[in-house]
Amino acid sequence: MLYHGTATRHLESILQQGLVKGRRHHVHMSTDKVTMIQVGMRHGKPVLLSIDAKRILADGYEFFATGNRVWLTDHVPIEYLTASPV
Repeated sequence: MLYHGTATRHLESILQQGLVKGRRHHVHMSTDKVTMIQVGMRHGKPVLLSIDAKRILADGYEFFATGNRVWLTDHVPIEYLTASPV
């Protein structure tokens, strides 16, 4: 499982489009829930998104790992996401 932290004000858009990189180079995810909650808190009331990493990888999406437990991709479609309030 991978996680993405964001603010609740972004949730409606995410549930329509999935996670998109927007003005960033990639969508950032982590295996560390606490870090992703802290990221979400920087932008408002946090929400934690869980990404079904095993399934999305099996379906052929590419991910890149950094040295600091961060995973990167260009897009995560909504069918791989589950939102959880913090």
